[in-house]
Order: sequence, then C-alpha cells, then structure tokens
Amino acid sequence: MKKTQTKTENTLQPRPPIVVILGHVDHGKTSILDYIRKSKVAEKAARDEPRSIVERESGGITQHIGAYQIEHLSKLITFIDTPGHEAFSAMRSRGAKVADIAVLVVAAEEGVKPQTKEAISHILHLNLPMIVAINKIDKPVALPDKVKKELADNGVIVESLNGKIPAILVSAKTGIGIADMLEMILLIADMENFKADHSKLASGIIIESRMDAKRGPTATLLVREGILHKKDIIAAESAFGLIRSMENFLGQQIDQAFPSTPALITGFNRVPPVGEEWQAMKTLEEAKAQTEIKAEKEKHKREPAEILDIAPGQKIFNLILKADVSGSLEAVREALKTIPQEEIILRVVKAEVGDITENDIKLAESAKARIYGFRVKMPQDLEPLAQRRNVKTGVWQIIYELIQTVRQDASRLLAPEVSHEKSGKIRILALFKTEGKRQIIGGRVSSGKIERGLNADILRNEEKIGTGKIVQMQVNKAPSQECAKDKECGLMFESDVTVEKNDVLEAYREERTKREL
Repeated sequence: MKKTQTKTENTLQPRPPIVVILGHVDHGKTSILDYIRKSKVAEKAARDEPRSIVERESGGITQHIGAYQIEHLSKLITFIDTPGHEAFSAMRSRGAKVADIAVLVVAAEEGVKPQTKEAISHILHLNLPMIVAINKIDKPVALPDKVKKELADNGVIVESLNGKIPAILVSAKTGIGIADMLEMILLIADMENFKADHSKLASGIIIESRMDAKRGPTATLLVREGILHKKDIIAAESAFGLIRSMENFLGQQIDQAFPSTPALITGFNRVPPVGEEWQAMKTLEEAKAQTEIKAEKEKHKREPAEILDIAPGQKIFNLILKADVSGSLEAVREALKTIPQEEIILRVVKAEVGDITENDIKLAESAKARIYGFRVKMPQDLEPLAQRRNVKTGVWQIIYELIQTVRQDASRLLAPEVSHEKSGKIRILALFKTEGKRQIIGGRVSSGKIERGLNADILRNEEKIGTGKIVQMQVNKAPSQECAKDKECGLMFESDVTVEKNDVLEAYREERTKREL
C-alpha cells in the first residue's frame, strides 16, 4: 500500500492554473486579456520567436474560445478566453467547466448585469475559486462600493464586506491592478495545489475547432492529464486521428504539451465539436473503434429529433448553417433557439464547419432550404450555381445580424395579421337580380359611407351570416365610387350567401400587416 501511494505521489506534478475570465459584454473582459497579452505574451514571444499571438489575432472582441499562457513571477498561468456576448452562453459555460479559477469582471460604472448574473451562476454551481476584477476604475463615474453591494445581493460577498472572495480594482486601459490580479491567481493556485498525473495517457478537452482550407481539420486541445506528444494517436467523441502537427498558442511548433497547456493540432479525420473530451490511444484501430461506438450512440440520440411533431397550422423553415469554427456553430444554434417556433419550426438540415460548397447548394435546392454562413466564405464561382438553382445564401460577421435575418426570412411564412376598419352600414331595401354568386340589390346607407371594392359582413337580425364584396355601385343610376349616409344606391354584391330584404351590409376595409417571429 505504501509503495502504491509513493508511486502515485511521484507521478503527480504541479501544473499551471487554468483561469477563465467571465463577465458581461463591454465590461472589459477582452480588454483585460488584451492588456495581459500585450504586456506578458508579447515579451515572451519576443524572446522565443518574433511571431506572436498578438500579431496573429485580428483584434476586437473575440467570438471564439481561445487559450494562451503567460508568465508572471516566473510561473505560468493558462487563460481561457471565452466570448462575452450573450449568444455564447453555452461556450462560456463550457469554458468554466474546464477551468480551475474564475475571474469575474464587472465594470465599475455599470455594476451587475444579466451576463454577470449568469457568470456568477456558472461559477457558484461549479464551486470554482473566484476573484472579482472591478474594471474601469480609472473612470470618474466609477462606483466600486455600489458594485460590491450588487455582487453581495447576488451571492458574491467580497473580502471588504467580510466575505472570502478577493476583489481587485483594475483598469485595462492603464494597467492598474493587473499585476495584483495575477499575483492573486498565483496565490490561489498555491493554496489549491493543482496537480496532474504525468504518467497517464494524455487527455483533456477540445476548446476550439475549425476546418482549415490548407491543413484540414484543426483543433485547440487543452491538456488536463498526461503529456501529449507529437505523433500521438488521439480519439475524441466524434473524431480520431494521428497528430500531424502541433503548435503552441504562439504558433510555434512543439513536440509535447504538458498539463494545463493549450495546443493547436492537425490530424483529426473530421472537425470535432467544441467541448468534446479527447484521449491519447495506443493504436489507430482503438481510436477508431472508440469513436465509432460513441458516434453510434449519438446517432440514436439524434434520430428521434429528425421526426418533427408538426401541429396543425405549423410550417417548416429549412436552413443550412456553415460556420468558421465549431464554437461559432454551437453559438448560432443556441441563438436560433431564441426565435419563437410556435407557428414556424426552424429545421436545421445541415450544420457544419467550413466554407459554403457546391454540395451545400445542391442540398439546399433539394431540401428547399436557405444557406446561412457565419464568418465563412462562399467562392464566387458558386454564385451563378446558387442563382440558377434559386438557392438563397448569405454570409454574416455578427451573429445577431445572422439571427435577425433568419427571423425575417422565416417570418415570410407567417400569415399576415388581418384587421378590419369599419366604413359604414347599408340596409337592403330591394332585390333586383341574382346571377350565381352575384346579386343586384338596392339599399339606404344608415351610417358612415359605402365604397366600391370594400368587403362587407352580411347581418341578419344583427347576427353575421356571411361575407361578400361590393363589386359595383350606382348612385342616381350613375356609376359611383361611394355613397354617403342617408342616401340610396344600387350595388352589385358578390357572396356565397344570398342576401335578403332588410339584411344589413356592414362594409369594412381590410388591413394586412406583416408579422415577425
């Protein structure tokens, strides 16, 4: 027993903490990460290799999960960069599930917002050690005490209010408090004593994936246990392969990745979804077998979902989704769930990572679907094909613009809202002629006015018995457009119901208003 325990202790090695940054959109989460990257990552990149992640990124608020490492006080910290936009709730939740420590960013001038509350819920549910970063403290309107009270109202009691959660005042603009925040992360890491077993076969989670036009399926792996080696065989839940290349977050080729390290790899046979767990395997046969077993289980889970339970009056809107990376694809699908589907069911015929292809257009034609791309490309030579086959396509850079377009497109299937604006009433005094559905009748306008071309309800003993349309009108035996109150006129009236003497026609204008989901 003693020997086994010693062996286990020897194989457990300290590992860097994995930190997730959560917070409401525009509260400065990305700005804090950018400041850390520029001040820490750029220094390391300059020492190791000129090409840094700062140069590789396009700037602005990220809409993908990424990961990178920094060095502070000679110790490594791994950051998972999760999107702040509310559409990426599922991605933020998954980011928290693989992290050791959570940093909750709250803007000093705005306080707790909906996504702040959502982030708090994720952190508390997972029982993660938490640090509060009250950002934008450099602004004159900053109210950190108000923020702390709002946090307390949501179950987050900071140290200055006799709680246990450290709160640090920071400014992503000036760098105030950033070093203190990093030191607090390292302090918590020392207290928690994060370790991993280096002797195990490597395993972890996929935090990003995409189809690279030149390199094929690529995925960012986060190593949780063991050491991942270049040329290892790995299996996720829906993909497997032999690692062909492995890079660190700086884009530098590496031969191995230790626990808590993110690594960009190529070699999967297909693009695995974000969030899938992966594990190094001994042989390709084992990797393939494991993937096939899990794929079969997922297939059986999905099959019933394809059989849609259509209620009377419901219609179906088919769509094909293409996205640049797996995380984006998941986010788009999550955002589509916000569109009401009581009347129109949104059926995703295909959802895939990669640019729009000829096969997508052919599928869209046969399924009568529209193609929606998020941050992908549609080759120009495919546009004539899409036009010939009457397939509508589009590519968007902002997720909510895409969702709004889907909403508008699907809304075209909705019947318009019909309203009636009453115009006037006429009592029938005489019946002259009947030909099929048409009658020649005479009457006196009792209220309002009657106009040619209006629809009218037929009232008998004050009860509606049918509807019809005023096709023609004569006043004083001359064609007329309208007849005013207390005047008599002759009408050609078309209806499935035969009008009788003393019936009342209540004329109205019909307004049709487009509806939106």
